[in-house]
Amino acid sequence: MSVEVTPADPAVVEPAPTEEPEPVEQSETNESELSEPETSAPEPEPAPIQPPQPIEANGYSKSGPGPMAALRFRWTVREDGGQYYVDETVGEGSRPMVNGPMDRDAAIKFVDDREAEARRRFEHFKHEIASRTAAALQARRDRNEA
Repeated sequence: MSVEVTPADPAVVEPAPTEEPEPVEQSETNESELSEPETSAPEPEPAPIQPPQPIEANGYSKSGPGPMAALRFRWTVREDGGQYYVDETVGEGSRPMVNGPMDRDAAIKFVDDREAEARRRFEHFKHEIASRTAAALQARRDRNEA
């Protein structure tokens, strides 16, 4: 027994014309496309690198770390008669402790150094509290097990 299947659409069954494109032209086109991509608009030139602008000392300010604003240190540089002073306050509305006179760079360095030292002390204190808390919890567990 043999079964013949006739295609419903003769256009699908017909073989496509066998025209071969010229491989030399295609490879040249592909190579040129790979080496030189088409650009519709010229790329903008990168902006020249500008030297960093000097920090404006007057009003330069940093705050120390801490969970409570009432205990947080703040250092602010102010200019007075060509000299710079650093006002150091603790909390909001406290009277500033004035450091100075000094030049612009020294005032900025003073603020940066004080803030870095306060941050270091705060991190040390935080680590110490966490260590003591862990030790106290362990001691409590040991007592409960005994």
